[in-house]
Amino acid sequence: MQRLFSEHAVRSVRSLDGIWQITAHDGRETSLPAGVPGIWDRIPALASFRGTAEYARKVRLSRDGGVLLRFGGVSHTARVFWDGAKVGGHYNAFTGFEILLPKVNKGEHALVVEVDDSYSVRSTLHVPNDYMTYGGMNRPVELHEVGDGYIERMTFYAREAENGSFTAYVRVYVKALRALPAASLAVSLAGSETVCTVPGLAPGASASVEVCLPVSDVRRWDIRQGNLYELKACLRTGETEIDDLIDRVGFRTVRIEGEDILLNGKKVRVKGFNRHEDHGQFGCALPPEAMLDDLQRVLDMGGNSIRTCHYPNDPRFLDLCDELGILVWEENHARAIPKKIFHSKLFARQSAACNEEMITQHVNHPSIFVWGLLNECESDTQFGRGVYAAQIAQLRALDPTRPISFATCKHFADICLDLADIASFNIYPGWYTGDSTADFIARLFRWADENGARNKPILISEIGAGAIAGFHDPVRHVKWSEERQCDILRDQLLSVHQSPRCSGTYIWQFADGKVSDDWAVHRPKSMNNKGIMDQYRNPKMSYMTVREIYTQLESWNSTAAGET
Repeated sequence: MQRLFSEHAVRSVRSLDGIWQITAHDGRETSLPAGVPGIWDRIPALASFRGTAEYARKVRLSRDGGVLLRFGGVSHTARVFWDGAKVGGHYNAFTGFEILLPKVNKGEHALVVEVDDSYSVRSTLHVPNDYMTYGGMNRPVELHEVGDGYIERMTFYAREAENGSFTAYVRVYVKALRALPAASLAVSLAGSETVCTVPGLAPGASASVEVCLPVSDVRRWDIRQGNLYELKACLRTGETEIDDLIDRVGFRTVRIEGEDILLNGKKVRVKGFNRHEDHGQFGCALPPEAMLDDLQRVLDMGGNSIRTCHYPNDPRFLDLCDELGILVWEENHARAIPKKIFHSKLFARQSAACNEEMITQHVNHPSIFVWGLLNECESDTQFGRGVYAAQIAQLRALDPTRPISFATCKHFADICLDLADIASFNIYPGWYTGDSTADFIARLFRWADENGARNKPILISEIGAGAIAGFHDPVRHVKWSEERQCDILRDQLLSVHQSPRCSGTYIWQFADGKVSDDWAVHRPKSMNNKGIMDQYRNPKMSYMTVREIYTQLESWNSTAAGET
């Protein structure tokens, strides 16, 4: 299942998750069963394999008609074949894609997905980095049977009136496989419903219709209050329902007012964690149960937000954040991209595609309150400023309702702070430098205000220290000991949250994560060891340190920040 709820009551949908046959082109043509969703790195025979492999399975259809293949994510390049013929492809592990087969005969068919996780000149987003690129079909796969026309997607946003009621604006996108006569479209939400007409469409044509729904007496989505409502659209020709689409949305407002981030008109203080889609048992293909376990740990530590470093996350994870009332900073797929790649035209194209897919696929999640982009990239040069300006403009055009930020490490040199709505900094005082946190942020914030961040909120998008799980030094508290990590985090968190200039923190990071081999020389155990837990979610000493501090901040946040 692509989502944690059923997206269709009319359309026939079948999960293709389960056991596929994988054949790796590893010199031995290793062939064996593999789970989908899953990664081949967890298969002992393929644990060190990087390259191209083929996933294959049979699919049986009971009737003739159109087929829509939906892939939640393939890591990181996919070529899809149906009965031996190539029917589509996709690049990027962290966004989904669809392949439409307008006319397929009933009976048995062969579905093959060629997956390539190699680093090459054709890939600018998946490069050796401080996190791991795994190989495989890492998110769910579905087969949808569609008729003459179907609903491609919906977008939603709500505008609040002075009396506290909302008007919902819903745009529904419809596509015709074959000639589709004028059809009716019924849209319902929170007790309000409207019916409009979709004009007749020629084969292969698309159209979109926007409707406005007045909505009253709804409960707001808020921190730890995941109030959600089903948004339904149903397409009919005559009296026949030919397709439908269901999503879940929330009513809340996010806006920037001077130095503050306001959620539902109240000041937000972020107590967050950076979290990679990485787990010692599952790699980047976490099941929903493991996702929920992660979020329950976040809530137990007093957290209220997740930053999806450094790529769009699984929609099922976002569904959980919607349900639990956890704020999400979601960002595009880029982290400290090497200069040669950052300056390439291919990077611009692949980034633009990721941006569009991220927003069109995830825009309806109420938990997402800020879009992020280009983590620790070249924001200190004129060329880089042009890249940031272009991508920020793209994000604003795709979604004008949310603020935008980027996490920078170009301290005292960044020339792009004025482009974003929120200024965000990755800092590690006490770990990479000997600065006290209070002294460092005082200097940094003064400089930021003089260089584009004045009258804007500031977030600390990364802060933290490393510790090798199980390594203790209770006497000297040396680096990499769990004791030293606690010392540094305590100084960092208390100093930042005592600054009225800052809107909060994202601890780097929630749990230890694997890094690529090229980075292993800098990372003990081939891991980024700054996690509050190890890769299997066993807590380090710092778990209780963070829990103590974030929980103590609860009463301060409730009073000073208006958090609920």
